[in-house]
Formats: sequence, structure tokens, C-alpha cells
Amino acid sequence: MQAPTMTSEEPGVENTAPASAHSFVRRHIGPGEDEIREMLDTLGYESLDALVDTAIPETIRFRGRLEVGEGCTEHEALRELEALAAANEVYRSYLGMGYNACITPAVIQRKILENPGWYTAYTPYQAEISQGRLEALLNFQTVVIDLTGLPIANASLLDEATAAAEAMAMSHAARGDDARNVFFVSELCHPQTIDVVRTRARARGWETVVGDHRTFRPGATVFGALLQYPATDGAVHDYREFVEAVHQAGGLVTVAADLLALTLLEPPGEWGADVVVGNSQRFGVPMGYGGPHAAFFATGEAHKRQIPGRIIGVSHDSSGQPALRMALQTREQHIRREKATSNVCTAQVLLAVIAGFYAVYHGPDGLSRIARHVHRMARALRAGLRGLGHDTGDLAFFDTVTVKLAGGAESREAALEAAASRRINLRAIGDDAISIALDETVSEADVADVLACFAADGRSTPPVAELLDTVGSEGDDVDPGFRRTTGFMTHPVFHRHRSETAMLRYIQRLESRDLSLTTSMIPLGSCTMKLNAAAEMLPITWPGFARLHPFAPRAQTQGYTHLFGQLERWLADITGFTAVSLQPNAGSQGEVTGLLVIRAYHESRGEAHRDVCLIPQSAHGTNPASAVMAGLRVVVVRSDENGNIDVDDLRAKAAQHADHLAALMVTYPSTHGIFEEGIRAICAAVHENGGLVYMDGANMNAMVGLCRPADIGADVCHLNLHKTFCIPHGGGGPGMGPIAVASHLAPFLPGHPVIRTGGERAIGAVAGAPWGSPSILPISWAYIRMMGGDGLVRATQVAILNANYMAHRLKDAYPVLYTGRDGTVAHECIIDPRPLKTSAGVEATDIAKRLMDYGFHAPTVSFPVAGTLMIEPTESESKDELDRFCDALIGIRDEIREIEDGSADHADNLLKNAPHTQRAVIADDWSHAYGRERAAFPAPWTREHKFWPAVGLIDNAAGDRNLVCGCWGLEEAKQAGGASPIDPLRENPWH
Repeated sequence: MQAPTMTSEEPGVENTAPASAHSFVRRHIGPGEDEIREMLDTLGYESLDALVDTAIPETIRFRGRLEVGEGCTEHEALRELEALAAANEVYRSYLGMGYNACITPAVIQRKILENPGWYTAYTPYQAEISQGRLEALLNFQTVVIDLTGLPIANASLLDEATAAAEAMAMSHAARGDDARNVFFVSELCHPQTIDVVRTRARARGWETVVGDHRTFRPGATVFGALLQYPATDGAVHDYREFVEAVHQAGGLVTVAADLLALTLLEPPGEWGADVVVGNSQRFGVPMGYGGPHAAFFATGEAHKRQIPGRIIGVSHDSSGQPALRMALQTREQHIRREKATSNVCTAQVLLAVIAGFYAVYHGPDGLSRIARHVHRMARALRAGLRGLGHDTGDLAFFDTVTVKLAGGAESREAALEAAASRRINLRAIGDDAISIALDETVSEADVADVLACFAADGRSTPPVAELLDTVGSEGDDVDPGFRRTTGFMTHPVFHRHRSETAMLRYIQRLESRDLSLTTSMIPLGSCTMKLNAAAEMLPITWPGFARLHPFAPRAQTQGYTHLFGQLERWLADITGFTAVSLQPNAGSQGEVTGLLVIRAYHESRGEAHRDVCLIPQSAHGTNPASAVMAGLRVVVVRSDENGNIDVDDLRAKAAQHADHLAALMVTYPSTHGIFEEGIRAICAAVHENGGLVYMDGANMNAMVGLCRPADIGADVCHLNLHKTFCIPHGGGGPGMGPIAVASHLAPFLPGHPVIRTGGERAIGAVAGAPWGSPSILPISWAYIRMMGGDGLVRATQVAILNANYMAHRLKDAYPVLYTGRDGTVAHECIIDPRPLKTSAGVEATDIAKRLMDYGFHAPTVSFPVAGTLMIEPTESESKDELDRFCDALIGIRDEIREIEDGSADHADNLLKNAPHTQRAVIADDWSHAYGRERAAFPAPWTREHKFWPAVGLIDNAAGDRNLVCGCWGLEEAKQAGGASPIDPLRENPWH
């Protein structure tokens, strides 16, 4: 298709505001020209250029112009996106393989998917102001627990394929040793799952055996196995004998299951599965050409401390009221680093919330009705196909019918062509069969259309209504041998919200318990919580982007193809690299993918022995975890007293390991928020010793248009599209982590077994869908398109300005821990409250909780330096908002002085009792020495608009001592009148 014409009303924006009243740049960037001037004057700089030239070493400055075109207005960008969406042809896709069309209830689409109160929230590390999301995720976990028949579930993973790979890694951690290195994968699993598991196993040196579970005999070398239920061809198998054999051999069994099918089929947990994974997409989440969708992961009590991702658990707050939070070392990769069993940092919270609300809205009866509708239609289809003389086999099934045509291969091609002429996609499977996976949208007319594709020589089939009567008379439930007999979703939350009015109010009630960007800035260092503009978000629910199956033929997806191509070119130019892969669907997956590409490059040169990865002490915890997942040995490089990489130590270790050096992982600007002067020398030292440089792009918001990873000396970097390029965090996901690579690495970019993509020497798939999570890529496309090259530069400059202004305002109250040349920082800074622990008994967490009373989310706590706060304002926040936040922190410092001078008690004070809930403030009993007004309304703006924390300070340890991750724990705690729900004498009383 022809590329849309690039037009713009904007002049360059290097030093002046865009003139157009409709300019998107002036909407995205918070400070106006007068505010920018005021901040520059405060800092003592003549211009943004002068500030940037001080902060960024001249040796790495990019002085060219980004080749992303001129910016455009929101209206113009949306018109271009409409054209791209129209270029995608939305067929009825009955391709299955874990992706199915579904119906998103309008109330969920409107109030969650399209609601910034839900999609602009951050990961719920500050649980007291995240209770709504946490309850929604607890609902999701309860659905998974009930349907899988296992007692513990996490709050989502990235997709079904990577969840299966995570289950493999957990199985090895639980059962593996030097003698156990074989993982069996049923050939009846979805092809993309098989490929992702192979990719991840190969990196760890594990052998995958893909075969027939009916003939495979597990031995002493097997640590685990993966099965599909129902299988990729739709058949439902009795796996009990195989599961017992794997257990006898000492391995664990993972089952990839269909959640909707589990409303009718016997849960895998009841026939021996140790882990159950899958995709919750068909619970109300559009296919979106492959994602984002929330995977699920359930397992047994024995593995609760090895489960990847996050678990939402029940605890209580300081007043004994029930409260929720993330349980059991929720950032394992930051705590255990290279000893972590998973590098997962981003989940798919927004999509898990949607799936959980879908279950709440329909309830168990509604889900069962949907499942029976799908199964009954599939039974009618099978009866019609048999009536036409085709072979559909005799195995039990749920929604997918696999048929061998009477006329062989020639008839199969004719049927596929007939389907295409009716705008229907069917799956060719095996040598001579077609697989047809039905879904909740299927009508009698749809079944009739499908049957017509198989009616050669003008033969007719009975009306579908007659076929339905026939199968109905035989009973419309699944095969009795596999029928579910246990109840599910019995908790009241799944029975209370049948009307839209009730659902609307429940969603609103939970939303009101969360602080999002709709309330105030979220100044999280390293997380870049910037504007997620409405114009960027609008297209994601358009049918042309939302309703495509990820394995639809490429001829039907030309709009996406064009969008991918443009976005890849733009990202390549922004980074200075040659090629881009959009497949990694989270930053953590981008890390692993970049390292796997580096390993493939070394192997291609006969240097497979290169397996050492240098990682600075200050690196994100995902870095060492990712290195281990990529099969590399971690060697830690020291930091100097200024927080920078110790260049001498790096040179020494690069030389020491020269024969085995594979890579350096480096974050730039540094994790401490500084443009390190020695970065070029660091990259050169690695190259001189045979290694390549992987750059973590988490801090790219300080670089866009001002310096480029490739120019600095990196060979590959990943980009967090959910940070720098405006995809919202969604309460903890979705994320996207594409990688950009130099020309020598381009041939190794990841491929895919179903839709061809990647380089000519591609590594295996790293995500279930060929382009990761395509339906959110229009967000980043729209951001770059509307900003244009000059606008992107302006955004980076203002991000650096805002961070330096805040560091300047706060430095007298809290020391700024690390600075670069002339005291500058990059896009974030670290303030150091650690001395306050000695002077007042106050720690960073106390300040974080007190900020809630001021209406703010805390900065990043205790990362990268324990006991500190890392602040990143982004370019989207106005000077007024920056000042409000600085005033809050300065006000808290004044409150701490009251403790230091003895006018406030060391134990009973405004910080130690924070956050102050409405319940606490209006209670008859108030025993504190300070007044209620100071507690709840500490600043003028809190009197104009007050965000009330839903609960008081949460006792995390209490919840960890007795993990409860289902709704019954919360319900019983509420019925107990607010007493602590944790009874150490009872073991898991609410599972």
C-alpha cells in the first residue's frame, strides 16, 4: 500500500513552542514556554540546548536530525490510522491455536479498556493506593484457581507460549539437576508454544523432545513435560497414565489449557497436573493480531515460592482491616538477581483485569452457557461434515473440529479456497486435514457458511437448526469421560453483578481505590510514567486492528504490515541501528532476546564457548536474571563512589574473560540517572576483548534525538515502548520490548513457526505471536507520528529539564545522591533520606506512605540504592505539578524535623501512621498528638481534591506467613468485622 503523506502545521520546536493551536507537541509536553524559561532561569541556563550540552558528553551527542518526518495533528494522525486499519481485512477466523474471537462487554470496554483511570495506573508496589486493581486481580486469580483445580495462581504472565517456558524453568528449578536435562513437549501442543519452549530450553542447555505422549517413555533424565488440553487439533485426551509415568520418573507435568473449555472439562489439577498455564484472551479480550493478552499460571502449594510473576495475597492493615498486596518477594529478579528463576518484571495486568471482570459479569452460569453454545455449534458442524462424507474422527472435543476430506489433498485446497471466497480463515493442519475452531461469536449462519465450503459438487447439508436439534437430542454437554463434576466460581463476587448497573458501580468502586495519572503525577524513577494521550489510545479498539487473528494470511493484514514497517524504520533511526524486531512483548523479553541474538552471532563464528556476561552492580535486577535465562555466566562489575561503572574494573574483567566474553549489559544513561562520561571507553573495552554490547533501553527517554545507542558503541538495545513511547503501563502491563540491532546481528532476529518473520538465520520465537502485542503498537506509532523528529527532541530536552529542576528544588531538603557534570542529572535523580533513619527513625518507605496523604504516588523506593528514592518526572508534567510534588516532599521533611527536635513522638507521628484513611480520620477514637486535619489535609491542594488511600499501612509479613490468593480470604476477613484475616494456627483456610 502507498505510504500516507506526511504533512504538518508545525515549525521546528527546538527552542520555541509550536505555533499551531492543534499541535500535539504542546499537548504532550507539560510546561509551557514561560514555565520552561522560569525553570532554566532557576538552574542558570540560557537555553534547553545549553542544559543538554552540559548534561550529555559531547563525545556521544547526536547532532543530526531524526528521519521520522515532521509532526502532525491528532486529527491527521487518526485519519492515517483509519486508512491503515481499513487496509486490514477482517475475515472470520476459525484458526484456533489459542486465539479466538470473543465479545467484549461494552461496559468493560468503555469503563476499563478505554478508561485512563485503569490504563494509566502503575504496578501496585504501593498497595495502599492500589486496592481496586489488586481486588480485580484477586478475582482473576480466583477464576484461574477454580477452573484449573490448583490452589495457587499468579496475577498473569505475558502469553501462553512464554508461560509454558516459565513452567519449564520452574520444573527444572524444582526437579532438575545435572542428570535431568530433558523436557518432553507433546506434538499436540500449539506450534508457537513448541517453538518458544525450544528457544528457551536451547539457551539453558536443556534438551526438548517433541513427540507422542502415548508412546514416549519418561526416564531418569526427564524433569518435566508439557501437554495441551484440548490439543491443538481439538481432541481431548486422557492423560492420566502419562502423568503418572512422568511423576514416577520424578518429573513435573505442565498442562496448557483453555479456560473456557475448563468450565465443562475436568480440571487438570484433578487428574494430576502440577502446573496449568494458558491464555485468558477469550475472556473478553480482543485478538488484536496476537496481543496483548493475559496468560495464566497455576500450581500447587509446594511451588508457591518458585512461581514466576506476581501473586496477589490477602493481609491486613494497621487497623486490622483486610487489605491486599503483592506477596512473596514480588520482585524476585531484583532480590536474587542471577539466582532468580524468572526475569519476569512486567505482566499483563490490564488484560487480566478485563478477563477477571468478564468472569464477574457472566458468572459461572454465564460462562458455562457460552461454553455450551460453542460446543453445541461445534457438534453441529461435526455432524454436518460427517453427513458430507468427511472423516472427523471419534475423539472427544470441545470447540475445534479437525476433518480429513473425502477427496484428499485436492479437496482440501478446494475447501480452503471456498472458505477464502466467503471471507473465512480455516487452518490447514497435517498433510491432509483442516482444523476449524469455533468461538462465542459463531451463529447458525456462520456454521452454514463453513459447511458450504466442504460441500463439493453442489451437495447440500441439512439446515444447521436441524443439525442442532440432532446433537441436542444426544445431549449438548461434553463427552461424559471428561465432564467436569466440581463447581467453580462460587464466591459471591461472581454472582452479584449481573445487571450493567451493578457492574458499572462495581468497576467504578474499584477504580476509586486506585491512584492513577488521572489524579496526579507518578514520579517513578526508571518507569517513565508520561502522558498516554487519548488520540494514541483511540485506535486500539477499532475492528481493523482489534479483530484480526495473529495467524491470518499476510495478504489480509497490509495495514499492520505498513505500520510495522514504518515503526521499525523510525525506531531504527532513533537508535541508530539497522534492523528492529517487534516480537519481544516486554522489556524483560527484549533483554533475553538481545542476548540470544548475541549468542547466535558468536555461534555463527564458531565461538559458541563465549558465555560470560559482564553486568554492573547497579544494573536492573532483570539484567542478571535475563543473562542466566540466555545461558550466560554473570560476572559483576563494580561501581565507583559516584555510582558510575568502575572502568578499570571493567577493563580488567573483560581482559580476564577475553576468551569467553560474550557481552556486556549496560543501562544508559546509568541506572543512577547519569550520563556516564566513560561509556565509549566501556564499549570499546568489551569489543577489544571479543564481546558485544547490549544496552538496556529503560532510560531511553533521556536519549531520543540527543544521543543514539549505536553511535555510543552498542550492538543491540531493547526499547520499552511502555515507557519512552507512550504505551500505558496498565497497572503492571501490557509492555513491549522490541530490540534494535546493528547490521551484523540482523540475520539472527527472532523468527516464528506459523508466520514467517525475522532474519535469514533467525533464532526461534520468543513470543507466541509474530509481532508480540500488535494491537498496542498503533499507540507508539501515533506518538512518533504526531511528535515528529523535532517534537521528540523537544520532549527529551524537557524531560531532562524537569528532572534537573526537581533535583535543584529538593537538594536542600534531601541530598541528591549522584550527579554528573556541573551537578546535572539525566531524566531522573536519586534523593537520599538515609541519614534520617539515624536522626528521626524515618526511612524511605515512611516517606512513600506519607506522600499518599498529600495525594501522590511515591517515587521508586530503594532502587537502585537501598533506602533511597528515585524520581523521574517525565516531560508531560507541568511546572505547577512539579512544584506541588516538591512542596509535598519538602513539607514531609519539615514533619521529620519535628521528630528530630522532639516536638513529635518517634513512634506516634505523621509518617509512622501514614497513610491516614478516611475511616481513621472520622473515627470517634483519635489518640494521636497531632490533629486530624494535619493528618488528612497536609497541603492546600488536598482541600480542593482529596484522594483517600483505601487502607492503612499494610502488614506484608502477615500475608506472607500464610499465603491466601483467592477471593474467599478477603470475604472471610470482611465478615470477621475487619479483624486480621491471618490466623497462624490455620493453614490456608480459604483456598
